[in-house]
Amino acid sequence: MEDDFLAQAEDDLKTLEFIRAYLPQDVKERFTDDDLFYFIDLLADYYVESGLLEQEPGEDGCIDIDTEAIAQAIAERARKDKYGEFSPEDLLWVVQGELEYGEQAD
Repeated sequence: MEDDFLAQAEDDLKTLEFIRAYLPQDVKERFTDDDLFYFIDLLADYYVESGLLEQEPGEDGCIDIDTEAIAQAIAERARKDKYGEFSPEDLLWVVQGELEYGEQAD
């Protein structure tokens, strides 16, 4: 179990580094590393809770992902958790960066 935890922590760090490099400079300045780790956790929760991970790919082999809806959901969750107020437009970059990292890691 400890190995799983360490592997997940290492993957989260790689994800954070990728997202940080993916973000435009003006957006990058709005988020701390703690913010990005928080968003990575929220994204994982969203994927599980929304059923996105169970979706069957379409004829093209892809799953339709509404990144704007995900960014909006993360903004609302951060507000609900009293973590902070974040723009869905800025969070869209985080969502896209995390998905891009996932594509490259596969």
